[in-house]
Amino acid sequence: MNVSETTKPQDDVDKKDTAPLDTTQDAVFGEITEDGPNYRNVGFIGTVILMMKTQIGLGVLSVPASFDTLGIIPGVICLCAVACITTWSGYIIGVFKLHHRAVYGIDDAGELIFGRLGRGLLAVAFCLYWIFVSGSGILGISIGLNAVSTHGACTAIYAVVAAILGFAGSSIQTLGRVTWLAWIGLPCILTAILIVTVAVGIEDRPAAAPQTTSPFVSDYKLVGNPSFTEAITAVSALVFAFSGTPGFFSIVSEMRDPRHYAKAVLICQSAVTAIYTVIGIVVYYYCGSYVSSPALGSAGGTVKIICYGFALPGLIVTTVIVTHIPAKYIFIHLLHGSAHLTNNTPTHWIVWLSCTFGITVIAYIIASAIPVFDGLVSLIGALLGTLMCFQPMGCMWLYDNWGRSDRSKRWALMVCWSGFVIASGSFLMVAGTYGSVVGVIDSYRVSGGSAAFSCADNSNSV
Repeated sequence: MNVSETTKPQDDVDKKDTAPLDTTQDAVFGEITEDGPNYRNVGFIGTVILMMKTQIGLGVLSVPASFDTLGIIPGVICLCAVACITTWSGYIIGVFKLHHRAVYGIDDAGELIFGRLGRGLLAVAFCLYWIFVSGSGILGISIGLNAVSTHGACTAIYAVVAAILGFAGSSIQTLGRVTWLAWIGLPCILTAILIVTVAVGIEDRPAAAPQTTSPFVSDYKLVGNPSFTEAITAVSALVFAFSGTPGFFSIVSEMRDPRHYAKAVLICQSAVTAIYTVIGIVVYYYCGSYVSSPALGSAGGTVKIICYGFALPGLIVTTVIVTHIPAKYIFIHLLHGSAHLTNNTPTHWIVWLSCTFGITVIAYIIASAIPVFDGLVSLIGALLGTLMCFQPMGCMWLYDNWGRSDRSKRWALMVCWSGFVIASGSFLMVAGTYGSVVGVIDSYRVSGGSAAFSCADNSNSV
């Protein structure tokens, strides 16, 4: 199997292929030499870790608050539904990559399916999505720094510090070299989540609850009664929790052997769904309507400081990865076909650092302009998350399979499923964006909404 080929018949992909991959010539990166970065150096375990770190970061911190809006039972149902769709979407990315080796990003898939218009639309959406996620990462770090230092400095300063850390880490050239950061970040964020989960179960009351002498009784709801706007915003936050999926394009492109990709997706998504479900149920069960978002602030006091202390490395690594992905995307498209792409020339470094710096600056502006965690993640999930995780993958399956001659019942079911994914994604994108925008506007009208570019302590206002 030669990695420079652009297509591969369906039957050939389905068969077990044990032929070694030629990693010196790649359909995306061109010739890979010892004089430049090795863009095909991510192993199987590294792939799983990168996928999990792409998913588990900021999104998990909003899951308990979504359960507060929807109720535990509808919340778990919606969470599992989004997990199933995004798992299938992630799997389709790998299948499509094996069929079309020259595909690097979602825009390449868009051009194959819809032509230049599709490439342009998805290219803009892809970049905007990751820039917004990078902005939410910067916001999350600033919240963490405020919590750990008990607001020891102006929040705007912490946002600048977060941006600098994101720029420095994301400027590492390859995902293979970023993998070791993910090994640090993933256990840190999981430890922080575990601590807050245990703490809310043993503490007298959550931090946001009234501090009275009477015993605290959680007001959790099995089934909520939200308005349409509140419900669709909560679902959008759940979409955001799984919306690391478009980053899988970049990850599979840098795998040593992309044939192991499907197994990595299943392991990642199964673990992520289990973690989200347990964390969401336990934290919301003990906190009720007094659950915080980000959830790490639910316990309050010393526990809050400890949680954010552990979480900060994970939040930093998340910001590094989600800044690296759009920067790498732009970098490859700027230098595609040039010897500077895979050689450490001055042009290579100038263009690469310009990409990471530009993404960081825009993300910083977004984080400072929309400093409301719930509102920002819901907006990202609705406006861009669904467009990155739902509709294109349904279209990708139809593109590869619509012309098949053996149109069996399974084929008909898959056509219906693909149509459902496209339709549900379109509905969530329109309705969720409306609900999220209304929520962001409302947050500025009531106490707790932080002002743009403010010095106020955002660890207590979310």
